[in-house]
Parts: sequence; structure tokens; C-alpha cells
Amino acid sequence: MKRRNLLRAAGLATGATLLARPARAFVPAHNWDRYDWGVAPSVTDRLYQGPFPEELVPSWDVVMAPTPSADVVPNFGMGLVTYVWDETGQKKTAKSLEQSIEDLVKYPLGTLVYIRVDWRHVHKAPGRLDPDPHWKLTFDAARRYGKRVAFRVQLGNPNIPGLAMPEFVAAKVPLVRMGEWAGKPQFEPRYDHPAYQEAFADLLGLLADAYDGDPQVEFVDTMMYGFWGEGHTWPFVEPRHPFPDDAIAEATFVAMFEAQRKAFLRTPLATNTQPDWSRVGNSELVDRTIRSFNWLRTDTIFIENEQIESLANRPPWVAAAVEVGTSDGAPESLRLEEGVTHTDNVLAHVKDVGASYFSLWNGKRISAEGLLRYYEQYPAGFDALARQIGYRVRPAWVWRTERAGQPSLVIGFANDGIAGVPGVLRVSVTRENGERLASGELDAGYPVPGRIRQAQFPLPPGCDWRGLHVAAEIRVKGVLRPVRWACRQRLNEDGSLTLRPTPGISEVT
Repeated sequence: MKRRNLLRAAGLATGATLLARPARAFVPAHNWDRYDWGVAPSVTDRLYQGPFPEELVPSWDVVMAPTPSADVVPNFGMGLVTYVWDETGQKKTAKSLEQSIEDLVKYPLGTLVYIRVDWRHVHKAPGRLDPDPHWKLTFDAARRYGKRVAFRVQLGNPNIPGLAMPEFVAAKVPLVRMGEWAGKPQFEPRYDHPAYQEAFADLLGLLADAYDGDPQVEFVDTMMYGFWGEGHTWPFVEPRHPFPDDAIAEATFVAMFEAQRKAFLRTPLATNTQPDWSRVGNSELVDRTIRSFNWLRTDTIFIENEQIESLANRPPWVAAAVEVGTSDGAPESLRLEEGVTHTDNVLAHVKDVGASYFSLWNGKRISAEGLLRYYEQYPAGFDALARQIGYRVRPAWVWRTERAGQPSLVIGFANDGIAGVPGVLRVSVTRENGERLASGELDAGYPVPGRIRQAQFPLPPGCDWRGLHVAAEIRVKGVLRPVRWACRQRLNEDGSLTLRPTPGISEVT
């Protein structure tokens, strides 16, 4: 049975029992640094990572010392993200939709692309996905240019007239008037209504069947309450939400998060760090996101200190996506202060929180021309971030050692990026023909920026280290994906490094 059918049955049960469920204890704001999140992602084949005293590793011979790369490294779990579609669509131009999307997808700074659509844009009738043309065009163009896709399906969107949910759902679900937005009445559905839950489970199952584990999909934003699916209906206070009380609101969205967690078993979910302004359980969702080894995102960088705390002090194995609208190069959008544009100010603060992803997005004015116009005037900020974003790992020291006739390599791994590894790094030492001699995993999140993580790789007796290949993969939610080393030295086509002596660092060659 497909997950869609299982989730649909669960949705019916959830809708029927939400009113009877007590709310979980509210998870208050807390300092994230050294916070006990429970266990990290499991390491199934842990490499020995020290200590390495002289009696254990009697040789100190460094035989190779790779240096940092100056190139953009398009690995899974990191990068600059070109926005192809958002809650207001694209800026209208004389170009065709196909050409507008292709121009964005091929924008060279972006290593992946992102699309954000309303529920009604992908699910027009029960039992099938029927996306609007821009969805398929985005996936097709990304495939042509070798780029991965991230997406969000919004449960609410005040920017476009009408409701975000499909007509077949709206016909069955009561609405609650929240107030006025831009001079027009704004309504939110009763998310806890059985018909809503049944349709949501159908949508979720369809998305999971199509995209969970798809190598083209980087991550999927958690579908949250309210405006743009971000977890709020700010600025509305009376009422704060459309539920009978806060307990039902929290129970509803905890159940909906759990359904998403169980649907996307292989592809990361990215949950917004929005504080719980609307009292719908956001803090509980964020807590569950971390504990289930999923990721975080935020929709700006100049925002509540609570969000900055969570991003900047998250566990090293958790990726963080930061979304901020940037200048399109027009003079009025530069907002210069003491020679620094507002966009370059944003980029500096994105580094401060150690982001894994950053948006290439002109803030509801999407166009390739806008991205290019700003970059042509102020390239330095984006060039620097493209070469620092996320994790940039390399073998920094390679020691050759031998003990009791047993040769081995000890490799010290560095991370020249600004974020930890968003999962578990697996490293293999092989012969040129692919024969694996040693392999295993570093602890989750390592190496972290500014620190070296060492690991030992035993070799067969008599094995010469010269010409061996060192390759890496990242394991996220049980799925292994290749990693290209971020080092200046020449790499093999698969991103692995061939070991050879670095002149001048040792008398041993």
C-alpha cells in the first residue's frame, strides 16, 4: 500500500480525535548552546578518532597536506539557492514562462533551485498530483542544468486572492475570519476539521510517494500553520488563530508535523524557526525537528533574538537555510550606509549564524535580470559567501604510520566553511581500481569549522599509501550522497583525492 493511503487513514483518525487530545507541555525558549537534544544521528561504522599518543601512532610523518579550494563546491546540504517561484509568482516580463524559469535555473551562482507554491497549485482533486506548469518546468530545467530542487507547499498565503487550499477542500471546511490584510478580509480554515485532515493526508502521501528519496530533491519545507506556511498569522491577535483554543491548535500541528516526519523518511524537512506568536505549537515542532534529525530555516536575518539563537547555536549536524530578499540592483533598493549595501549587510550576518543555505531572491520581485543587475555592481559579497556557505571539508593532514608491521593512515579533516556537516561524513580509502581498503564514519556534524577531526584508516600489510584514493559521502536520514572535497589540489572525476607527496613537508617521500 502506498504511503498516501496509509496517511489518508491516519488523517481521518487524527481529525476525529484532535478535540480529545491534550496539548503537550509548551516548550519554552531556551539557550541552544550545550542544550541536551538527546542523541545525535547514529554512526553505524565509527572510525577511530583518537587520541593518538606516540605509543599508539609512533610515526609523525606528514606525507600530504592539501590546502583549501577557492571554488564553489556544489555538495548536498549546502549552497546558494535560486528562487524560481514564490508566494507572488514571478515578475511579469516579455519573456515566456519557460524562458524566465530557465534563465533563473541556469543563474551560475545558484547550486540548487527553490519553488514555493500554494496547495491549490499542485493538488486539484483527490488522489492525484496535478501541478501548475511552473512546477514541472522548474524540475525539468533543474535536471537539464544538473541542479537539485527544494520546495514548499503553502497552507496559507495572504498575498494572492482566494484560499491556498484547493476548491475541493474549501467546499467542506469551515472558515474563520481573522481580520483584514491589505484592506481585504482574511480567512483561515479550521485545520482540525476531519475533511481538512483527510485532504492534507492525501496531499502529503502524494508528495512523499513522488519525492521522498528522490535524488533531485534537496529538502522539503515543513508545512506549518498560517501565512506562507511559516507558523503564524501575524499581525492578527483577536483571534490569534482559527481554533477553539491553544490546546487544539498545538495538538493539530504536532500531529501534522508527525505525519510529515513519517512521510519524508529519506528527504530532510526544514522547519521554520518562527516564535510561537500565534500559539500553535511552533516551539514543539522545532524541538521535534531537531530530535528527528531534520533541519531548520528562517525567513529573514534581522529578526527576533530567539530565531538567531536557534540558528547560531544549533547542533552541528543540523543544516540551516536562511531566506532574505535582496536588492535587484535598482538604486532605491541598494540602501547604502557608509558604503555598505543592505544586501552585503545581510550576507555578513548570514555568515554570523553559520548558514548552510542562502536565498538568491529579489524578495517577491523574482527575475534573473534583478539578480544579475545587483551582482554586476557588487559581486564581492556573493562571491565570498558562495565560497564559504555550508560545510567545505578536506583532508588537511595525511600522516603515514606503522605499528607492529601494520601500516595505516591518520587523516586530519578540516572544514573551511561556516557550518557543520549536516549529517554524518563517511570516508573511504580505496585503490585506484575501486577496491576498498578502509572506510567508516566521523561523528555526526564533524568536522566543524575551525577544528580538526582526526581518524585512522588501517591498511593491508605492505600497502603503499601513494596512489590511494580518499573519497567522502554524506549520510542524511539513511541516504548516502557523494561529497566532493573542497581542496585546491586536483581531484578525480568522482570528487575523491589521490594521495601523493606534498613537496617540502617531510623528509619521507
